[in-house]
Amino acid sequence: MSEVNRGAAVGGWTRAVTARPRLTLLLALLFTALAVVAGRGVADRLSSGGWEAPDSQSSYATAALARHFPASQPNLVLLVDSRGAGADSPAVVAQGQDLTRRLAADPDVTGVASYWGTHAPVLRAKDGRTALITARLRGDDNAVAKEVKRIAPAYRGAHGPVTVAIGGSAAVRHDLQTTIQQDLVRAEMIALPITLVLLVMVFGSAVAALLPLGVGIIAILGTSAVLRGVTELTSVSVFAENLTTALGLGLAIDYALFIVRRFREELAAGLAPRPAVGRTLRTAGRTVLFSALTVAASLSAMLVFPQYFLRSFAYAGIAVVLLAAGAALIVLPAALALLGTRVNALDLRRVLRRRRQAPEPGAGYARVARLVMRRAPLFAVGAVAGLLVLGLPFLQVTFGTADDRQLPAAAESHQVQVQIRQEFPGSPDGAITVLTEGVAPAQLSAYERRIAALPDVVRVDGPIGAAGTSAAYLTVLPKGEAVDSGTQGLVRQIRAVPAEFRASVTGQAAVLVDTKDAIAHKLPWAAGIIALVTLLLVFLLTGSVVIPLQAVLLNALSLTAMFGSVVWVFQDGHLSGLLGFTSTGSIETTLPVLMFCVAFGLSMDYGVFLLSRIKEEYDRTGDHRSSIVFGLQRTGGLITAAAVILAVVMVAIGTSRVANTKMLGLGIALAVLMDAMVVRTLLVPAVMRLTGRATWWAPPALRRFHERFGISEGGTPAPEGETAESRRGGQREAEPAARS
Repeated sequence: MSEVNRGAAVGGWTRAVTARPRLTLLLALLFTALAVVAGRGVADRLSSGGWEAPDSQSSYATAALARHFPASQPNLVLLVDSRGAGADSPAVVAQGQDLTRRLAADPDVTGVASYWGTHAPVLRAKDGRTALITARLRGDDNAVAKEVKRIAPAYRGAHGPVTVAIGGSAAVRHDLQTTIQQDLVRAEMIALPITLVLLVMVFGSAVAALLPLGVGIIAILGTSAVLRGVTELTSVSVFAENLTTALGLGLAIDYALFIVRRFREELAAGLAPRPAVGRTLRTAGRTVLFSALTVAASLSAMLVFPQYFLRSFAYAGIAVVLLAAGAALIVLPAALALLGTRVNALDLRRVLRRRRQAPEPGAGYARVARLVMRRAPLFAVGAVAGLLVLGLPFLQVTFGTADDRQLPAAAESHQVQVQIRQEFPGSPDGAITVLTEGVAPAQLSAYERRIAALPDVVRVDGPIGAAGTSAAYLTVLPKGEAVDSGTQGLVRQIRAVPAEFRASVTGQAAVLVDTKDAIAHKLPWAAGIIALVTLLLVFLLTGSVVIPLQAVLLNALSLTAMFGSVVWVFQDGHLSGLLGFTSTGSIETTLPVLMFCVAFGLSMDYGVFLLSRIKEEYDRTGDHRSSIVFGLQRTGGLITAAAVILAVVMVAIGTSRVANTKMLGLGIALAVLMDAMVVRTLLVPAVMRLTGRATWWAPPALRRFHERFGISEGGTPAPEGETAESRRGGQREAEPAARS
């Protein structure tokens, strides 16, 4: 596409969004109202599971066991406390049997088992004071959550001589869902006022500060409507709500900051409002579009994974990125065209400006850039070494599964699970279940003996068969803990035991093994998608083959501090008291993938902002060093402000009482701050100085491709009567309100 055609396309877009700005804003308001209606009730349709690989052996075995042997896969536990009388006292026995009968009579409950019906030692505490009733609730995650909400109040609390507390995986997931929704409301109440104050500090103008929040509201409400539609087709994780809020606010602020900042620069350079909007869309608008595509590409990589926990973040992330960019490129220009110079109204920093001379915008970042380039090897080596040192704890990462310990200590289901682990015999959570199908009794006996002979097996219970079928299952108790490396190894050993029939292994350790295998199998594809799309988009932006490689490598490097910190804090338990969580000694297997995709995309967001201004100045002057200084001078403050505001939003998310949400919020907050303050400010200028003019190299064939299809901020001519020098002079003489 030629420069003329590109300019005509953007000019047509400008006319479309500014010809009738009031109509555009009215349509945006109508869209938002419809999104509120369409997204109503989305929280009740979200699920709290999704970590398992649905096409794995453990998932098949779990589903088959639920069909043939409901009692073998309980997801609801009633912890019955005898208040000191003892589980075998007559009054407690009668009450326990009555509770068991009531639960078994419920049409949505199957597979009920209790200590008072089976007298199984594993269902009574070691001190004899408490005992268990277990059951399985029918249906998928959403149906089970509704049943927990209905059943729990009828059984929780005092019943004659006993007191009942509710636990089990279904109750844990219900408490997770409830806690996340409550924490999200609190996070929004924390983030919104602080964000508004920071925006006022950045812009000075209260009017300009409100514009990014408007873009964010459109993105968040629109994404809720999208997720509501997606839940009609597939399961969506409740954790995706947090990403919707964080990215909706964060990216809306990023994009609006960039566009409003450029618009105010163009006004200060002497352009009328509508030509200023046009120039802004030709420059900052293109950068926002490229940035959005890059972030969406990073998030779309999660679609290759089978776990709906990860896929949910792709659904939410892609939707919120595109809606934030759409609002920034359609609604925001219309608002700016209407506001014109009133975008600088309600300047809350005017009093301060009267007292002192405002510095040249970005002067501090220009000085930093010059210093870094004078000592480029020192800064490059120092920054890389520092980031690698911060990432060292990740070499000791241990992957595990999410369980009740994500919840705060006060959560009932968490307390029940802790009591079961500490006071009941054996390790019921650590048992490995082996489902056999199409097996003869003699074959099953021989198979059981082969499993029992494995070195890490304590004992094998069963087999238990299903009436009228050839299916049976064995329960294998391992020597190790539920999901430690020895138990995971035992899962692989059991699967390697020869069998003349179908044998499927499940249990916590088996689920973890399958999850790790599924992620390892798909991870190269996800990384390849992110790398290839990023390389292509950055090449189209810059016309260089060196800069895209630098961008991918430096972005990945910027994430080392995040990964090292989450292991040091959340796996090893440092600061657990201060942050209020229970360390499990492991990191949930899917979270590093999620954090990488989100943080990489956000890092590229800032990278595109910086590179676009460097490229614009390089096209104008051909001076490599001055272009780096100019780019950092014009975007350094904006990138830092955007990173600080996004970090505030992520820290607000990190105040969640759920450990995984806390880790997600605080980890990404650290990543964006490190990227903005270390990588963009120090490492990028140093590396670009070391590579010199070779930074802009591309083979002739690719250069011709870029000339035809590439896009950059400086790619279109200035409006009539405007020169580069007049624009730069106008910027130097601009109102301080334009210097945010």
